[in-house]
Amino acid sequence: MARQYELVVFDWDGTLMDSAAAIVQAISSACRDLDVEPPTEERARHVIGLGLVDALRHAVPNLPASRYAQMADRYRHHYLSGDHTLTLFAGVRDLLDALQAAGLTLAVATGKSRRGLDRALGHSGLAPLFQATRCADESFSKPHPAMLDELMSELGVAPEATVMIGDTIHDLQMARNAGVAGVGVAYGAHPRGVLEEEMPLALVDSVLELRQWLMARV
Repeated sequence: MARQYELVVFDWDGTLMDSAAAIVQAISSACRDLDVEPPTEERARHVIGLGLVDALRHAVPNLPASRYAQMADRYRHHYLSGDHTLTLFAGVRDLLDALQAAGLTLAVATGKSRRGLDRALGHSGLAPLFQATRCADESFSKPHPAMLDELMSELGVAPEATVMIGDTIHDLQMARNAGVAGVGVAYGAHPRGVLEEEMPLALVDSVLELRQWLMARV
């Protein structure tokens, strides 16, 4: 079978790194610092994948606009104080090594800041595996297609040869808006039922299943 994809773009949090719980906790801690009622876990998980300010606006919609910058600072304080302890999902390194060995180009499109992604890439040791990365603070936040459009332009790969892998509806909507295939992973921030509503090309329950799906197409 002919290779279907040349470029595989991954979301980071909840897709490669097991960080959803830490993000929820950091949002809750930032709210308490500002004497604001924290969102429910479901609401906090829903905003994972968006750029930070967009995420906080959705998670805490009643906060005065003038206080979002302060909340963002408190979120960063809490998240970055423990991000070095976070781990990749089991099998992620083997998956990325296999894709690279098969000759695929790998990239990241994430709602993280550049500072946050660079820290995560350093802590995880994955930086050498990705040819390009885009973050929400240097482009448009998901589900806008800009991050994917920029990656495809930089790497010289057409939309029909690109697949986006993510754990949230924001990832799948970005993929659709960019005209690329979207694959959901149901082990991250958003539950399977929510992801199914976006009708992804595939929806997998583990990193191993994701590896099997991708390797069958390269």
